[in-house]
Amino acid sequence: MLGDQGYVCGRALATIVFLSLRLGRPLFLEGEAGTGKTEIAKAIAAGLGRRLIRLQCYEGLDAASAVCDWNFPAQMIAIRTAEAAGETSRKGLQQELFSEDYLVERPLLQAMRADPAGAPVLLIDELDRTDEPFEAFLLEALSDFQVTIPELGTIRAPEPPIVILTSNRTREVHDALKRRCLYHWVDYPDFDREMQILRARAPEASEALSREVVAFVQALRSEDLFKKPGVAETIDWAKCLLALDMVNLSPEVIADTLGAVLKYQDDIQKLQGSEARRLLDEARAALEPA
Repeated sequence: MLGDQGYVCGRALATIVFLSLRLGRPLFLEGEAGTGKTEIAKAIAAGLGRRLIRLQCYEGLDAASAVCDWNFPAQMIAIRTAEAAGETSRKGLQQELFSEDYLVERPLLQAMRADPAGAPVLLIDELDRTDEPFEAFLLEALSDFQVTIPELGTIRAPEPPIVILTSNRTREVHDALKRRCLYHWVDYPDFDREMQILRARAPEASEALSREVVAFVQALRSEDLFKKPGVAETIDWAKCLLALDMVNLSPEVIADTLGAVLKYQDDIQKLQGSEARRLLDEARAALEPA
């Protein structure tokens, strides 16, 4: 199923995804940025024909922002309209203002709603960017698959969503949350798997160029860099080289396009001059048959 969506992975990751779907357990994926953690949620949603709901985490994210909010401008208009019409029933107006007509649903509440296509895929992306209070709230929400809105009461999912949590491990996520999930570390792929990924995502690239690109990126990852390039950067770089009609790598082309692979100036600076040629020679040597 994943392969049909252009997602190439190893047996271990495929097995843990299968078990997550079969057992109805959340799946916690941890690893470096750009290794395909977010993409697997997209592939699962597309493969199953389910809706993908994404909660992008950030510092300061709280339960209200993740669950729901009230449409205050619409509520104010309703109040002004009621005043102009001479409606004086405070209780009736309050019930109307805090009904679902004025509710703005956020990702967690959306994921609890029934869907004709089946339970949606809920992607909670980069959980490590949030803080511990939000983790505690999430632990409760994922345990019972329900959320409580003070004005409306408790809303329980008729069918638990398929939950994928990702983390780039900028900080440790609490063990209590991890224990609720099946866990997998998504590592950088080896040469052969990265070639398969590149063939799936950039099929127009020639075999020779793809091999040089992958070998060079693999060599880059062995260097002392602030941020090593992920698979996403490999794909982006190959597409950039195709846009320039390149058929192979050269130190000059590498220097001109390093911004597609490395995202920090200090890392780019290290690859200037003879360093790019050295790495290219190492990559080509690794491609030569033993």
